[in-house]
Amino acid sequence: MIKDNQKVFNRLHLIMDALIVIVSYAVAWILHFQVFNHFGPETGILPMEHYMQALFFIVPAYILLYYYSRVYEPRRTSGYGREIYNIICANTIGLIAFIVLLYIIQQPDYSRKMICIFYVLNIFLTSVSRLVVRKILRTYRKKGFNLKHILLVGYSRAAEEYMDRILGNPEWGYVVHGVLDDSVPAGTRYRGIKVLGRVDNILEILPANELDEIAITLSLKDYDRLEEIVSICEKFGVHTKFIPDYNSMIPSKPYTEDLMGLPVINIRYVPLSNTLNILAKRLVDIIGSLFGIIITSPVMLIAAIAVKASSPGPVIFKQERVGLHSKPFYMYKFRSMEQQKPSEEKKAWTVKDDPRVTRIGKILRKTSLDELPQLFNILKGDMSLVGPRPERPLFVDKFKEEIPRYMVKHQVRPGLTGWAQVNGYRGDTSIRKRIEYDLYYIENWTMGMDIKIIFLTFFTGFINKNAY
Repeated sequence: MIKDNQKVFNRLHLIMDALIVIVSYAVAWILHFQVFNHFGPETGILPMEHYMQALFFIVPAYILLYYYSRVYEPRRTSGYGREIYNIICANTIGLIAFIVLLYIIQQPDYSRKMICIFYVLNIFLTSVSRLVVRKILRTYRKKGFNLKHILLVGYSRAAEEYMDRILGNPEWGYVVHGVLDDSVPAGTRYRGIKVLGRVDNILEILPANELDEIAITLSLKDYDRLEEIVSICEKFGVHTKFIPDYNSMIPSKPYTEDLMGLPVINIRYVPLSNTLNILAKRLVDIIGSLFGIIITSPVMLIAAIAVKASSPGPVIFKQERVGLHSKPFYMYKFRSMEQQKPSEEKKAWTVKDDPRVTRIGKILRKTSLDELPQLFNILKGDMSLVGPRPERPLFVDKFKEEIPRYMVKHQVRPGLTGWAQVNGYRGDTSIRKRIEYDLYYIENWTMGMDIKIIFLTFFTGFINKNAY
């Protein structure tokens, strides 16, 4: 069965990682002392044997670091990025610990440069080896080998979504043998996967089949049977996973609390509710906005002159938007339309070939240069460099009634750019998809994600094909 294969595979992974540590270390020694050392023998250099003897401690230490950094967890469905992140974390801890240890034992002759070369090589070779193995396994699974056999208990929305993902990703190597359910008639099929019978049939199927997993996908109305089914699965020693039928209400990475042994799931976890995260993001916003104002000041000066010359009216257009905690604020832009009455301006969005947009305004909107004054909003604290785009009060009142979870976006500061924007959802695009991307950002925020979005904005965010 697959669990036996997994044990063998984990052992092979461990051996491969140990060999890579040895090779990386040996190559680092050769590069430092024989390739890069052009000045002859150095005073105080330890003999090669001394360096190689250290491997007796380095190899098991790195295997333990990989284990505790979750490098050896099954990776059928997870992304390659998470695996590389864990490898980098483990090696960084190893590098720091190695250098600190050398200072503790007062060993000045052990080359720190060589350790740094080893650090880079080991990350590179381990990452490449994992990528190669991942590619081989995924190709192997697509051909029908190394498969994981699953039975679903319960027919629900969660069951259909689970089957959709499995069928859409054959490289994961999952095979669904069927579904058991009390409400849906036996023989009913969903994308070729058949309902085999009632839930009680699990007592006949488990002893007769070599299943690798049971996925409990009960609908909400059948949750009274959950404890019974888990008990049966554990009796037969089969691995069991639970896929809740309320995934539309909770995030993909729920925040749980232990209340004296009672697990509590928070419906919405917002990383930016953490004080340290708030302070770190605000510091980046202040530094980033100041830097942006200084760098773009010549562009803003030219834009201001062009706006003033193009039509009568103020250079800066300010409009009420809804921000953090649903509080209103005035967002700044370079005016890109003819001056109009506030009552007219509030009626609707700008549409294609809108006669109110000036010639200069079209250029500013297309290149997103009209957004540059929002750097001052960021400096004031009304906005952030990255976050969901703010909306006008009138549309907030409309969308909160039409779009589920719309108001969650106001739990963070609105942004100059955002995850939805770099994925093409800006201007005249689907509000529902925009909110979907905004919620993903809010629930999965990291400083690294902000940096990624800012980086992507320079390549995808400035030219707005949906801007009118």
